[in-house]
Amino acid sequence: MKMTHLAAAVALAIFASGCSQEAPTEVTQTPVASDTQTQEATDINPFFAPYNTYLEIPDFSKIKPAHYLPAFERGIAEQQAEIAAIINNPQPATFANTIEAMEFSGNLLAKVQGVFFNLTSADTNDDLRAISKDVSPMLSAAYDDIMLNDKLFQRVKAVYNSPDKATLSPAQQKLLSDTYQSFVRGGANLSEQDKNTLRQLNEAIGKLSLEFGDNLLAETNAYELVITDEADLSGLPADVIATAAATAKQKGYDGKWVFTTQRPSITPFLTYADNRELRKQIFNAYIQRGNNNNANDNKQILAKMAALRAERAALLGYPTHAHLVLEERTAKTPENVYELLNKVWPAALGQAQAEVATMQALIDQQGQDFNLQAWDWDYYADKIRVAKYDFNEQDTRPYFSLENTLNGVFYTANKLFGITVKERDDLPKYHPDVRTFEVFDNDGKLLAIFMGDYFVRDSKRGGAWMNAYRPQYQMNGETSVPIIVNVLNYPKGAAGEPSLLTFDEASTLFHEFGHALHGMLSNVQYRSQAGTAVPRDYVEFPSQVMENWMTQPEVLAQFAKHYQTGEVIPTALVEKIQAASKFNQGFATVEYMAATKLDLDWHTLTDTTPQDAAKFEAASLANMGLIEEIVPRYRSTYFSHIFSGGYSAGYYSYLWSDILGADAFEAFKENGIFDPKTAKAFRDNILSQGGSADPMALYQQFRGKEAGIEPLLRSRGLLAK
Repeated sequence: MKMTHLAAAVALAIFASGCSQEAPTEVTQTPVASDTQTQEATDINPFFAPYNTYLEIPDFSKIKPAHYLPAFERGIAEQQAEIAAIINNPQPATFANTIEAMEFSGNLLAKVQGVFFNLTSADTNDDLRAISKDVSPMLSAAYDDIMLNDKLFQRVKAVYNSPDKATLSPAQQKLLSDTYQSFVRGGANLSEQDKNTLRQLNEAIGKLSLEFGDNLLAETNAYELVITDEADLSGLPADVIATAAATAKQKGYDGKWVFTTQRPSITPFLTYADNRELRKQIFNAYIQRGNNNNANDNKQILAKMAALRAERAALLGYPTHAHLVLEERTAKTPENVYELLNKVWPAALGQAQAEVATMQALIDQQGQDFNLQAWDWDYYADKIRVAKYDFNEQDTRPYFSLENTLNGVFYTANKLFGITVKERDDLPKYHPDVRTFEVFDNDGKLLAIFMGDYFVRDSKRGGAWMNAYRPQYQMNGETSVPIIVNVLNYPKGAAGEPSLLTFDEASTLFHEFGHALHGMLSNVQYRSQAGTAVPRDYVEFPSQVMENWMTQPEVLAQFAKHYQTGEVIPTALVEKIQAASKFNQGFATVEYMAATKLDLDWHTLTDTTPQDAAKFEAASLANMGLIEEIVPRYRSTYFSHIFSGGYSAGYYSYLWSDILGADAFEAFKENGIFDPKTAKAFRDNILSQGGSADPMALYQQFRGKEAGIEPLLRSRGLLAK
């Protein structure tokens, strides 16, 4: 659920945006730290004083695992004292002495969380994972202590019901409303007995969420496809083979090749490897993660989570967990989401079935005696793409080095908003691969610090996301400079070679920088309303819009240059990219929507008895009519978005936001893709406002109308011809 800063701080809600996201987790163990560890950490703890670094960037070199628990303990204690002062204030409750006082509490807690939960996603280790299990119950209990405190709620309610709230600014009124609703949704109106039950449910759900994520990481890291016969590399591009050799060397398999279930490894293997049996092997390893009846099995964990979420929703007065979640989203109800999905599904499924027929025809023409299976899809889709459009995505790699693409991202942001960047090699970083930039506004004023962490490693979870080490906000008359990070998982180039991206991978860089712009261009008063602190089904909207510039010839001409010769990407290749852009969209849309429907089915359960996870998933997929040649983008046992991340009952958000994104870009196409007036309206009404106003009202201010579904369907080639 979306929270005020106060609730967010104690519930671990770091606002992380992107294709894959971890979320708040709570567990039940009590933290244990030795007196020696605690004293040592207290004496030298870098969280307890200013970092004394440029712009107070976290001093990562001085932060050690032993520092976290004492910092969390003190941060919680400080916030508890601040909350106690609010409760015991003899003056009548006002917006300033209650709502704002809560908003500005917990600064130390926010400081340590900003580092800890970023690193547990981007550069974790056994120490951090162990600390998570200790820290999480502390934060869960602290959250409940605040949200279930009746005296505090009465003060909030008094301000909420006061006629004086009409004199507040729109952002203040929204903060007040959000704070009040957070208390209600957090159980403030429950009886004492039910409050105790809610505490137990929150702790149990959090523990299971943490276990789910740990199991998935272990499963993903455990699998290795070790190739010893060079003949089994047939079909694979040279750079993919080189990366596999480097991976093998890193893992101690000199002279061999290793592929993993990490996306940068498995995707090219499934797309290009001629060995069908090996494609089947690695594909099945990927889709069976968490479903191997071993120590890392997630079936019982996720089934219990779904049941406990249903129980919690009922306790709070909601029909289902999805109803509880969606009340605060722009979609409002699961019925509205199902209605949207049902509008898109028939066209997408029909297109996917046509794609199956086309690929099966090719298989038959080749004299092969098998029916297309899920592990064949990427391979034969690529063959069709090459044959139909004379387009091989590998041909795009030389033109999209990471460095060139990053320059293209910065060029686009400069043309739209006038911002410029300057790389700094002398600023603190949490890993040697991280790159750090100063970002300046169009008037030359320092706007933000931007970090880019681009390469895959075992200590980083999969996917791509944006996060904030510190959001933008105003306090004591000063505006904080946000510290924003993009984290991705690109393979490193071979020794001495750049990292070369496919067109799709380059597009992801644009996408994530759209999130970064949302954080860096934020211009709000309150921390809880900054940047990406918006409803989950709206947060992907700015990033979906940003992707569109990637495909524009004017932009491509600026950065899509051959990494060796400097040649601009040929017009003929650009035309092939554009012609092929609608290819395979039936598959892409169905694959995604199947996961979306699965998410909603799990979270519209009313039965509080844990389901048989395998049977439930099978029934869900059969009910939606998913064809056997397609597996959902995420099956239940590795669906981290919804079982260890913040997207439960919300995975639909990407499609919802894509509708807004496609419609919004129509405005740029109508007026010019770099039209200053349109860009200013987008910045002023969308990017700078964060969560300070109703998002759909902001959208209509920008667009002048509600978003239609047609631009999305047209962009994916799903409109009937």
